[in-house]
Amino acid sequence: MGKFDINSFKWIYEPKKSIVTSDKIVIVTEPNTDFWQRTYYGFRNDNAPALLTETIEEEFSFTVKAEFNSKTMYDQCGVIIYQDSENWFKASIEYENNLYQRLGSVVTNRGYSDWATTDIDSNIKSMHYRLSRRGSDYCIENSSDGITFKQMRIFHLFEGGGSIRFGVYACSPMESSFDAIFTKMNISECMWGSHTAE
Repeated sequence: MGKFDINSFKWIYEPKKSIVTSDKIVIVTEPNTDFWQRTYYGFRNDNAPALLTETIEEEFSFTVKAEFNSKTMYDQCGVIIYQDSENWFKASIEYENNLYQRLGSVVTNRGYSDWATTDIDSNIKSMHYRLSRRGSDYCIENSSDGITFKQMRIFHLFEGGGSIRFGVYACSPMESSFDAIFTKMNISECMWGSHTAE
């Protein structure tokens, strides 16, 4: 993949307030912004800011640290793959209340989203993510210290072959705003070990 190059990243739904440098990205979220498609809730949201780069590289890992001062239900920030409004992936911590929040991910294939989560303490205000690609298959991991990563899920994107767009995002689906700060960004060889079926 080569060296991380912030100049290759481009906005979709650019926020009114942001900071973008070679070693830090800050997104100030705006109210009523989100990504979700159809499933269970029925609504379709596709208006959250995301800073993306594009690649045809079929094997790589993208790591980043997300820090946040979220305080309203559904406030979230993390990593994203965005092909179009009906085919994308995101992983983040979503604020729920002052007791717990949800570490989770959404895979949206052909216009339908899922949501896989685990509850974590609401006092956690940072998380490292590692997104790895092998063709159209992906692995997302998280880490509290940026050293030891734990698998969150393995998934497939039907429109996730060939050229993909990936990066970071942040949003506030309710009437809220917070600062999402991304640092320690790196693109490297694939850290997700290969597997050969017996």
